[in-house]
Amino acid sequence: MKERVLITGASGFVGFHLVEAAKSAGLEVHAAVRKSSSISQIEHAVDKFVYLDYEDHEGLISVLEENQYQYVIHAAAMTRAKEEKDLIRVNRDYTLKFFSAIFDADIPLKRVTFVSSLAAVGPIAIQDGLISERTAYRPVTAYGRSKREIELVLKDRFADKPITIIRPTAVYGPREKDIFILFKTLNSGVDAYIGRKPQQLSFIYVDDLAKVILHSCLVTHAQFKVYNISDGNIYSRYEMADIFKKTLNKRAIRVHIPFFVIKKIAHLFEWAYKRSPNIPVLYPERLNELTAANWGCDVSAARRELGFDPKFDLVTGLTETLMWYKENRWL
Repeated sequence: MKERVLITGASGFVGFHLVEAAKSAGLEVHAAVRKSSSISQIEHAVDKFVYLDYEDHEGLISVLEENQYQYVIHAAAMTRAKEEKDLIRVNRDYTLKFFSAIFDADIPLKRVTFVSSLAAVGPIAIQDGLISERTAYRPVTAYGRSKREIELVLKDRFADKPITIIRPTAVYGPREKDIFILFKTLNSGVDAYIGRKPQQLSFIYVDDLAKVILHSCLVTHAQFKVYNISDGNIYSRYEMADIFKKTLNKRAIRVHIPFFVIKKIAHLFEWAYKRSPNIPVLYPERLNELTAANWGCDVSAARRELGFDPKFDLVTGLTETLMWYKENRWL
């Protein structure tokens, strides 16, 4: 009989690739989605859809016990919100309620993996080297703070449980929509940067991320573990644009916009969207991430303990991504 995995956030960008990876690994895949979610792209790889109410402890236990999961991957999250309290409610409180139900349920659980973010730790100075699992928390956004909060709570409440926390850096790949905005700008002929200060960046191709998340469930290792994940390389702020231009044979004018100008624009966007249910792509706090000096990431623990061996660097991963965008007429 196949082992069974429950994947939350399955209709999202990373969730799509997780579902594909789990199906390819021979698992029976159950996907937790909202009833309003579009599921057409993952239906072929999902054996059963489930709907979770994170406010209903007994209801969560009932779903878990009915389906007897060996593995759970919690990838659902809120990445942006008008108010920080909403991010805390979803990313901290709902996750805590879900994990409490998991460990209260009578199921043959082997491991649960929680998809956090390098934003929980935050960037560091270039002279400080690389972000490791021992780096002190200094998140610079509300999203990062919400992820820090749940990491701390999980460690406090469930340090003796089979939990793995995966902290990916910036994730890119087919179907991704945030970094894609950069590609649209480059495609229009503009290669824009905020200020002129050097930056060290890190990335992870979504296929490599999905595989290490899944593997972190299947491998036998210590009870409570945390791993930073990138492709293991450090990139300058210009490399993604340079690869784009070379791959698609495009020209783009490189411009450096002063920080104070972008900051005013971000505040203007924030004001313009004040009464809108939507959230702008650029807002004041986002600048803390976009202009940070160093997102370089130490992945030696994942290599050593999970056998993590990313197959894609930025050149190979971005080439595949850009070809997908072009073939599917996103670009």
